[in-house]
Amino acid sequence: MLYYLFDYLNKLDFPGARMFHYISFRSAIALVLSLFITTWIGRRIIARLQQMQIGETIRNLGLEGQMSKKGTPTMGGVIIIIAILIPTLLMAKLHNTYIILMLITTVWMGSIGFLDDYIKVFRKNKNGLSGRFKIFGQIGLGVIVGVTLYLSPNAVMRENVEVIKNNGITEVIHSPEVKSTQTTVPFFKNNNFDYRSLLSFMPNHRTAGTWILFVLVAIFIVTAVSNGTNLTDGLDGLAAGSSAIIGVALGILAYVSSHLEYAAYLNIMHIPGCEELTVFASAFIGATIGFLWYNAFPAQVFMGDTGSLTLGGIIGVFAIVIHKELLLPILCGVFLVESISVIMQVSYFKYTKRKYGEGRRIFKMTPLHHHFQKTGNAGIEALIQKPLAPVPESKIVVRFWLIGIILAVLAIATLKMR
Repeated sequence: MLYYLFDYLNKLDFPGARMFHYISFRSAIALVLSLFITTWIGRRIIARLQQMQIGETIRNLGLEGQMSKKGTPTMGGVIIIIAILIPTLLMAKLHNTYIILMLITTVWMGSIGFLDDYIKVFRKNKNGLSGRFKIFGQIGLGVIVGVTLYLSPNAVMRENVEVIKNNGITEVIHSPEVKSTQTTVPFFKNNNFDYRSLLSFMPNHRTAGTWILFVLVAIFIVTAVSNGTNLTDGLDGLAAGSSAIIGVALGILAYVSSHLEYAAYLNIMHIPGCEELTVFASAFIGATIGFLWYNAFPAQVFMGDTGSLTLGGIIGVFAIVIHKELLLPILCGVFLVESISVIMQVSYFKYTKRKYGEGRRIFKMTPLHHHFQKTGNAGIEALIQKPLAPVPESKIVVRFWLIGIILAVLAIATLKMR
């Protein structure tokens, strides 16, 4: 909103109004503003949650320091959502298709998470919102994203094309703006992959089939990343800190994809208009870092599904709209490993129960971060017992953050590692 105000003032030669035309200035203001909002309203929302006795219900799983968390306010994801929405609404160009999609994503996934937490806290139903309703919500968002990118005339890209000059020097130029389902593939020299190439067997309906496939991919990514983030939200500061790291990487990817010269230098597709996502990414980073003020060990508030589903949905949709979704297995490696650990544990337990009549485990406990909190050889039939002594929660979180930083750097480096 402020962008339009200062754009009008700039036409009247108002001193300093032109600053709002610079994406770097608006991104910096969004970051600072989200930090301020998070820390300022955070304590008030936490106090209100305590007053309403909205505390986390803790099951005793034998984890070190676990029961001390009982009664800690949950649903703190509301703080993150507010701190993302307000700076974005104030600083971004609200007519931008990508910004509209990110705002819809934030509210959509926040609403699903809020309903889940509401049922758990106020209805005293520990299962929360039915799993199929969550899936329907995630599918709905994936359809919205895929269809919008298909129908919107502003959702276009310029493909990178290598041209060899007479002197033998290779130069990267970009094609005219086109609507495309291409995406960036890491570690390959010609690193653009088009989903269209998968449907060569149906030439008569290839275009329609490609966009249907793209929508299905969007649904899968939204569902996978949001659920992965939800599983990671089990230790103080783990999900928020990991999301902040991913947000920095996504912001960088959005900025270089929007800049014609940087895109040509890195030999990646140019996406006009996605520079506005840098403002959103800045608000996202500020909100998650600011939330750590209250969520770092020992946590004063938990984000609940209100926060974790929102963060995961934002990360998934953000990657899709900048055509970098195939970088997510690297960038969201922490979330991926947490999800895989649960899948492995459940699958192996069911298999051994069917074969031996007694279920066995691979890890002492899943998601993976809980494995490190459990004492080894504690009567749990697990293939992996080390570490035998439980690792302090704060140390586990910091180590996962360090892994997340390495993966984020690697994801950005893949733009040149091919």
